[in-house]
Amino acid sequence: MMKEIGFFPTFIESYFIALGVILGGALIGGIAAFLTGQPPLTAVYRLSTDLRIWAIVAAIGGTFDAVYTFERGLFNAETRDIFKQLLIILSALGGAQTGTLIINWLTQEYIS
Repeated sequence: MMKEIGFFPTFIESYFIALGVILGGALIGGIAAFLTGQPPLTAVYRLSTDLRIWAIVAAIGGTFDAVYTFERGLFNAETRDIFKQLLIILSALGGAQTGTLIINWLTQEYIS
């Protein structure tokens, strides 16, 4: 039988999963842009902003788990589960924001 992962490891994992999706997706997309003759740094910057929502969804484990947790929290009066899920979503948001910020620093696309 599989043991359920605790809250704190899940909180940390969601941050780094979102960070990894942003960094990995943008950098691999930059390689694809280079191979197709497009400007790679511009493509990396654009991909880092476009992948943010997908990084958050990947980090929280899909949208149905989050919806089920909210439903259980509302209808079964388990507000602790709602609070935990909100913190996990905030952690994923932080990971996606950190990844986008790192890409902005590396590409310096915000400087004109």
